[in-house]
Amino acid sequence: MNELPKDPVMLLSVINTKLRDQYPSLDALCSDLGIDAGELCSHLAEAGFEYMSQINQFR
Repeated sequence: MNELPKDPVMLLSVINTKLRDQYPSLDALCSDLGIDAGELCSHLAEAGFEYMSQINQFR
């Protein structure tokens, strides 16, 4: 996650944009970017965001 924003709101924006425009799932995004899905989810959960697979977005 080195090249991704550290600020959780900015990270949310970047990740949701990538999920909307480029990736069919969180697993596909994480695999392609070489990041750990659990770490990403934990980081965003600390800011109150949760991944919703049915809409492929964090809310």
